[in-house]
Amino acid sequence: MRLNIGTLIFLAAFAVAAGSMYGQTAPDLTPAEKVIVEKMRHLRALADDVRPTTTRQLALDIRALPKTAHKIDLANDLASLSTEGDFGHDTLQEVATTLAMALVEQPQPMSDNQPAFAYTELATLVRYEHVDAQLDDPQFKAAFIKLEADDTARATADFTLNDLQGKPWSLRDLKGKVVLVNFWATWCAPCRKEMPDLDALYKRFKDQGLVILAIDDEEIAKITPFLKDKPVSYTVLLDTGRKVNDLFRIDGIPKSFIYDRDGKLVAESIDMRTQKQFLALLAKAGLH
Repeated sequence: MRLNIGTLIFLAAFAVAAGSMYGQTAPDLTPAEKVIVEKMRHLRALADDVRPTTTRQLALDIRALPKTAHKIDLANDLASLSTEGDFGHDTLQEVATTLAMALVEQPQPMSDNQPAFAYTELATLVRYEHVDAQLDDPQFKAAFIKLEADDTARATADFTLNDLQGKPWSLRDLKGKVVLVNFWATWCAPCRKEMPDLDALYKRFKDQGLVILAIDDEEIAKITPFLKDKPVSYTVLLDTGRKVNDLFRIDGIPKSFIYDRDGKLVAESIDMRTQKQFLALLAKAGLH
C-alpha cells in the first residue's frame, strides 16, 4: 500500500464508519458505501488467489455508485490497495477505469498548487502498472510530469549509508553489481510480507552479483529486535534523517528500484511485489 497521510486518515475514518472499535462519530455514508468500506477493510486478509476477484468487483461496485462525497475517496483508496501484490492487469485496469471515471464526474481542486492526490494515484497506475486511463485534465498531466521528474532524480541518485554494523555502503561504488534498493519499515505490513521473497531472491542470485540494500528510516533500536525475530541475509541500511528517502522522493512504502551492472535504473516497483514479480524486474537487469 502506498501509504500517505490523506489515505491513512481516510481509512481510519472509514474504519469508524464501518463500526470499528474506535466508536467515534461516523461520516455520512450510504448503505452501499458502508458495504464497500467493510470489504475494503478486510481485503488484505483475503487469500492471494481471492483478492484480485474481490478487488475487481469492488471497482465495479464503486463505479456503480451515484456521485457522492465519498466516491472519489473510495476509488482512490482501492487504487492504493490494488498494487499490493500481483492482482493482474485486468483487475488493475478496472480499478484505474473506476478512478478515472470518478475524477471525470467530480474533478478535484488543486492542493497547495500540486495535483490532488487522486490524479497522482491514477498517473502512478498508468505509468508503472501499464494500464490505460482516458482523462483530459491538466492535473493528470501535471502528475505525470512530476512522476517523470521523480524517476530522473532516482536514475542519477547516489548515497552513502551505514548498515547495522556501521559499515558504509555507497550505491555508485557497486557498479558491476545488480543492485536492488528497497525502502521499507518494521511497521509496514506489505514490507514485511515481501521480505521472505527478497531474502530468497538474494540467496538465489548473490553469486551472480545481486546486492539488496534495504533502507529504513527508523532508529536502530527499533530495527534490531525486529530482525532478530525475522532475520534476512541481505543488507539493511539506516536512514534515520530520511535524507535518502527524500533523495528518492519516497512518499510511501514499500518501494524498490533496480540498477543494472552499469548503474542504470532499469526497473522499479511502487508497492509490495511477489517473488514472481521481482523475478520479472530482475530480468531487466540481466538476472534469470
